[in-house]
Amino acid sequence: MSDDKRRGVLFDVDGTLVDTTYLHTVSWWEALRQADHRVPMARIHRSIGMGSDKLLDHLLGAERDRDADGRLRDAHDALYGEYWERLAPLPGARELLRACAERGLRVVLATSAAEHEVTALRAALDVDDVIDSVTSSADAQESKPAPDILVAALDQSGLTAERVVFVGDSVWDVAAAGKLDIPCIGLTCGGTGRAELAGAGAVAVYDDPAALLEALPESAIGTLA
Repeated sequence: MSDDKRRGVLFDVDGTLVDTTYLHTVSWWEALRQADHRVPMARIHRSIGMGSDKLLDHLLGAERDRDADGRLRDAHDALYGEYWERLAPLPGARELLRACAERGLRVVLATSAAEHEVTALRAALDVDDVIDSVTSSADAQESKPAPDILVAALDQSGLTAERVVFVGDSVWDVAAAGKLDIPCIGLTCGGTGRAELAGAGAVAVYDDPAALLEALPESAIGTLA
C-alpha cells in the first residue's frame, strides 16, 4: 500500500552505484565465446541493463534455439562471481544514498540482479542502514526495458510513481522509467554517453554519483525533498 506522504529515490545498482557494467560485459563475452558465439564486446556492452533473456534475444536473435540459454546464463554467473569480492562502489555512491536519506527520502535499490548477486552488491555498497527496500530479479515477470522491476520497487516501498525519481545508467533504465512517467536521471559511469541518455528521455545526465551529489539541491531529487 502506498504512503502518499513519503517521497523517494529508486536506484539502479549495476553500473549506477557499483562499478560492474564492464565486468558483466566481459563475463557475457566469455560465456558466449565458450559456446562458439562470437559477439563483439561493444554490442554486449550496449545490451547491459536488459535482463539476460532479452539480452540474449538482442545479441543472438529472438528466433534462435533457446535450449542453451540456461548454460549461457550459468557460465556468465560463474565468470561474474569471480569478481564479487572485488566489487567497488562508484565515486560518491555511498554518500549520495546517505544524502538522500538525510533529506527524508526513501532510498530504494530497484535492481533486477539475481538475489545472490544482490547480496554481493549490497556488501560492496555497505549502506544497509539507509536503504528502505531492495528488489531482485525474482520480483519482476519481465525484465527491463519493461517497467516491472520499478513497479515492484514502488509496491515494496509504499511509494507512488508521482513522488519518486529513478537514477540509472542505461537507455533501458530510462525506457523503463518512461513507461511509468517516472523522471529518470542518467549517469554516464556505466559507459553510455550523455547524448544517448538524454535522447532516450533522461531529465538530466551526470557523470557519476559524486557529480549528482554535488548538484543534488538543484536536481530532480532536490525538488522531491
